[in-house]
Amino acid sequence: MTKIAVLLVDDHEVVRQGLRALLMAEEDMEVVAEASDGRQAVALARETSPDVIVMDLSMPVLNGLEATRRIHKRVPGAKVLVLSSYDDEEWVAQLIDAGATGYLTKRSAANELVEAIRSVRRGNTFYSPEVAKRLRDRGRATFAAAQPAKKRGELTEREAQVLQLIADGFSNKGIAAELGISVKTVEKHRQSVMNKLNIHEIAGLTRFAISKHLVEEKMPQGKV
Repeated sequence: MTKIAVLLVDDHEVVRQGLRALLMAEEDMEVVAEASDGRQAVALARETSPDVIVMDLSMPVLNGLEATRRIHKRVPGAKVLVLSSYDDEEWVAQLIDAGATGYLTKRSAANELVEAIRSVRRGNTFYSPEVAKRLRDRGRATFAAAQPAKKRGELTEREAQVLQLIADGFSNKGIAAELGISVKTVEKHRQSVMNKLNIHEIAGLTRFAISKHLVEEKMPQGKV
């Protein structure tokens, strides 16, 4: 029997451990690799060519949305199944447009993840009940026409990447190295983000990125 090769992507090791234990109990599945951020996910997807990628949304370096976009372009045979704590319409719409074939909330994962993996592997879509209801109520065309980028201040894909890295604490030089662009181009994107969002300080940009789940809120030092 050919097993379904699964790549797990989540920045919390304890979550990956739980997911791995759940999947390894299934005779027709194997976890071929694990990634703790979106950039690792893209690299491992190209290296291992998994059948299904279980993708978290809020992660450092590269979030699940951008990772899904890159994987959809570079490893089109892999099916991306998003597993997230968030189920708001904006994210569902953007991830579908980015190439995700399924979307589960973490609260439903224990009961539905195995079925969802098998379903997307067969070429179907799979959504947790609350997400599926929204899709039925509004229809896929409505989601596509919702223009989610306008809700984010009309940021381009590159501007959203720059915003995430700013919120993650990267300097202009660090962002330039991460994205393979010049520092001058980073500065241009940075200013454009500030102008579009009408937010002109790092703390405000970080709060905005957290509110949109581009990055996770960091615990204060000394807290657990």
